[in-house]
Amino acid sequence: MFTHDEIWAALDRLAKSLSTSPSGLARSAGLDPTSFNKSKRFGPSGKARWPSTESVSKVLNVAGIDFEDFAALAGDMRRRGPMIPVMGLAQAGAGGFFDGDGYPVGEGWDEVRMPGRMDEKIYALQITGDSMWPVFRDGDRVLVAPNEMVRKGDRVVVKTIEGEIMAKELKKMTTARIELKSLNAEYEDHMFHRKDIEWIARIVWVSQ
Repeated sequence: MFTHDEIWAALDRLAKSLSTSPSGLARSAGLDPTSFNKSKRFGPSGKARWPSTESVSKVLNVAGIDFEDFAALAGDMRRRGPMIPVMGLAQAGAGGFFDGDGYPVGEGWDEVRMPGRMDEKIYALQITGDSMWPVFRDGDRVLVAPNEMVRKGDRVVVKTIEGEIMAKELKKMTTARIELKSLNAEYEDHMFHRKDIEWIARIVWVSQ
């Protein structure tokens, strides 16, 4: 059984093999050109959306391949690792790139391939500057899992109601407030009322 990422990656690879884009592939099969756009792969709440069996069947018919060939494209993803959304931490604070639960939305995301199997909800933010040195360095990519529970001591990404996004260590969290410790001792710690935080998500890994 293939994952959500593997099926969509197989469609992307099929489009590339035919020297077209996912939109061009959908159009050639008589589908809405936006059917395979990255914005259609997750719902507004971050829930995964799958291509319909009918749309996949139409695409395979146009491409002249059978499902076994398509499965081989999806299976190759398992060996190479999944593509996940990635964006610069500073850029992400501009607004419009996350829903209210901290899942990536919109068209401004790039993609990066990461090794191994990963949760479908994971995305990456690229660190810029020295505000998180020496834990995270300029250019590091931190993998963020918005559907995982956060606990004291976790490294987290936080978005405030005002739109600021920051990576810190969770020092304390109660029903009333959140205390964050700066990773770089030269920067101040932060305390927020819970009502001033839009979402908080756990950092599960860093790619250097």
